[in-house]
Amino acid sequence: MDIFAYFRNKEIDTLDKTFYRQIEVWRSWYNSNVRRFHRYKVYRGNGTSVNCTRYALGMAKKVCEDMADLLLNERVIITLGDETTDAFVKQVLTENTWEELGNEYQEWKSALGTVAYVVYIRDAVVDEAGNMKGGTVGINYVEAANIYPTSWKNKVVTECIFTFPTTCKRKKYIQFQYHKLEDVLGEERKQYVIENSVVENTAGAGRELTPEQWEEIPAFCGLAERIETGSDQPLFVIDRLNLVNNADEDTTNPMGVSLFANGIDVVRKLDLEYDSYANEFSLGRKRIFVVPELLIAENGNAVFDPDDTIFYELPEDYFKNSESKEAMHEVNMELRIEEHSRAINDDLNWLSLKCGFGTDRYKFENGGVKTATEVISENSDLYRSLTKHELVLNRVLIQLIQTIIRAGISIGVPGLNAETDITIAFDDSIIEDKTAERQSDRQDVSMGAMGLPEYRAKWYGETPEEAQKNLPEQANVLVE
Repeated sequence: MDIFAYFRNKEIDTLDKTFYRQIEVWRSWYNSNVRRFHRYKVYRGNGTSVNCTRYALGMAKKVCEDMADLLLNERVIITLGDETTDAFVKQVLTENTWEELGNEYQEWKSALGTVAYVVYIRDAVVDEAGNMKGGTVGINYVEAANIYPTSWKNKVVTECIFTFPTTCKRKKYIQFQYHKLEDVLGEERKQYVIENSVVENTAGAGRELTPEQWEEIPAFCGLAERIETGSDQPLFVIDRLNLVNNADEDTTNPMGVSLFANGIDVVRKLDLEYDSYANEFSLGRKRIFVVPELLIAENGNAVFDPDDTIFYELPEDYFKNSESKEAMHEVNMELRIEEHSRAINDDLNWLSLKCGFGTDRYKFENGGVKTATEVISENSDLYRSLTKHELVLNRVLIQLIQTIIRAGISIGVPGLNAETDITIAFDDSIIEDKTAERQSDRQDVSMGAMGLPEYRAKWYGETPEEAQKNLPEQANVLVE
């Protein structure tokens, strides 16, 4: 199905399709499955070609994994000032497998440039007054290829279409979810409206279904054609890397760019070098050339194991056409291991630098890539790159939490505070020696330079109020 033709028929404007082709290029390098590069043909000189598969070092995925682990891991602490609201938000995140998918979609963000989190309400009941009761708050995770901005300003997306491909009974469908702002009838304000449509995509048919038809499909049963949220705040949050998108001539493009987008030439060269390195062992293995009479004993049995590939039988007239008179001789090809390792390490440094990790992040040893794990300096390229990306991620996480709280209030969850303080404490263990810092803080507490509430708030992820409440009964108890 041509999604952009569907948008044209609906008179919907979005980004040009060429940008989404670029997203698929990034995906192919992330998967180490680039057409005509990782699968290619070699001409043999006799009118025939042989199909080949190139060995891949997989560094495009590796740099995305590392950036995701640095940005969002188990050490990132989300703290809300209100206890009831804090408990509700963390319950919603847990129910929507945030601990796993949060990190996974940071990796997708690094690979494809953009992801989105769409908050929705499931299983709610609407009473006669139009109020929702019951139900739970869910989160849909969306990657770049399924995000189609329709309105934006200063890189902030205000209206957007999200697509959700689904397969049911061997038939393919696409759900289009359009979040747009509309005027509220009779009022001088706007609200977000969500319009849903379903298109059958089997064999590229592109047949749009009626609400009655999609009700018969389990995946879309209960899906409303139109939802009026009553709020001028979106239910979606767009998350992107804090990099200038130079993959599109349209400088206003609000979508992000892949972490390795400007390092694809280096990724390509690394795979060429690694493929050559691997072939050194395949092409350079030992061979023993033997004349036919030495392969068979007097009783007719084979002298050597016929399945042993190290032996190569020479033709019977070998001595007639060759100056060599050796009945058996071995050939040992010289392996260029050092040259390959040096070339791979040089390009690993280039790729690391282009992706914001600085140099010496990766090292090729013993046929594999190792990652440096030492504490980094606040003046390093990695530190500056990481803190730059955290600026966007901090805003995204706060917006996501605020959206979850608003959704909880809309279904009547008691005690939620939409104005509560939200603090995101990112993992800085690679920047600072946390063990030494904690020991230093303990000494400050023992000599009165730091208060126990401040210590608890810092190291236990508590708010100042929680820290004060959780103090031991004896104020002069030493911190162990």
